[in-house]
Amino acid sequence: MGLDHGPAAPYRAGMILPIVFRGRGLLALALLLVGCAPQLRPAGPPVRAPGIEAFAPPPQPPRPSPWALVPAPPPPVPAGPVPAQALVMADGTELALRVWSPERPPTAILLSLHGFGDHGGNSLVEGAPLLTAAGIQVYAYDQRGFGYSPHRGIWPGVPTLVQDARAATLLIAARHPSLPLYLMGESMGGAIAMATATEALPIRGVILAAPAVMGRAQLPAVAGWAVDGLAALAPALAMPATAGGIAASDNRDALLRFGRDPLTIREPRMDLVAGVLDSMDAALEAFPRCCAAPSLVLTGGNDQVIPTRIARRVLRALPPRDNRRVLHYPLGWHLLLRDAVRPEVARDIIAWINDPDAPLASAEAATEWLR
Repeated sequence: MGLDHGPAAPYRAGMILPIVFRGRGLLALALLLVGCAPQLRPAGPPVRAPGIEAFAPPPQPPRPSPWALVPAPPPPVPAGPVPAQALVMADGTELALRVWSPERPPTAILLSLHGFGDHGGNSLVEGAPLLTAAGIQVYAYDQRGFGYSPHRGIWPGVPTLVQDARAATLLIAARHPSLPLYLMGESMGGAIAMATATEALPIRGVILAAPAVMGRAQLPAVAGWAVDGLAALAPALAMPATAGGIAASDNRDALLRFGRDPLTIREPRMDLVAGVLDSMDAALEAFPRCCAAPSLVLTGGNDQVIPTRIARRVLRALPPRDNRRVLHYPLGWHLLLRDAVRPEVARDIIAWINDPDAPLASAEAATEWLR
C-alpha cells in the first residue's frame, strides 16, 4: 500500500546543514536540490467502475527495541475503527473506508473528508460517537495521498481529490438510496468538499467545518513565494506540523494522538504544503458558487490554523445565498469536532440536519461576529 515515503521521503533542514559544511558542500547541496523534482500523483486512467470492496489494512512496521535483548514494543495502532472496506476508484486506487454505525437503524448518512495530514479514522474519534448517538451513520475515507492510501505524503492534485470525493459521494448514496446524505469536510477536507459540491450531487446538504480558505491571496506575498519557491527548489524539504507554534485544538489528548498515529503526516514535504495551498485557492474560487445543496459553515473564535480574521474576511465578501448558514463558536478552535465545544457543535449539526431553519445560538453569535 506504499505506506513508506520511499525515495520521496522528506528531508529536514537539519539533515542538509552538515552537507554544506563538508568539502564541496555547496555543490553537493545544489545537486541535492536540483535532483529533487516536485512530485504529483494524480489519478491514473480508468480501468474499472468505482465500487466498495473488502479491504485488509497492511500491517504497520515494527518499532525497534530501545535496548539490546529487550523485546521490541508492538507496532503502533492507527486511531479509529479498523477499516474493513475501501472505496475503489476508477483507476483501481483503494481508499480505506471507516464507518461508525448507530445502535438503531440510521435516519441520515454523513460522509466526511478529513483535513491535511490526517486520516479518516483519526479525524472523528471524538465527533462520530456524538453523531451516531442521534441516529446518523458516519463514513470517512482516507483521501488520496493520506492515511492508508498509496503514495502517502505525495500530493495528488485538487482535480483528483475532487474526482474522488464525487465518486465516493455517489457510492455512499447508492448504498443508502432511501436516506438523506450529507457531505462534511474539515479544514482541507472542507476545501475539497466546497469544490466538489458546486455541482449537483445526491446530497441533502454540505457541512464545512473550519474550511481551509486561507489561499495565496490571503497570505503575505512573501509567504506564498516562499512556499512555492521551496516547493520548486527543495520539494522534499520537510516542514514540521508544529511550525510557528500554532495550536489546532484545545484538546491535548487529540493533539498527542495525532502526533503518535502512524498514519498521520507530521513532517509534510514542501510540495505537499504547496498542494494544500492549491486546495485553498480552489475553495476560494468555488465558495461564491457553493453549494448546489444547502450548506452549513462552522467557525471557531480561537482558530489559529485558518485565523478567525481571515475566515471572517472571506465570509463577509461572499455574495448572499439563502441556503447558506454560518455558525460561530467563540471558544472553538480549528478542530471543532475534537475541541471542548464539540458537544455543542455536534448538537448544532444534528439540529440543522433535522431542520435547516432551526434557531441556533451559534447562528446568532455568527451574526454578531460577521458585523
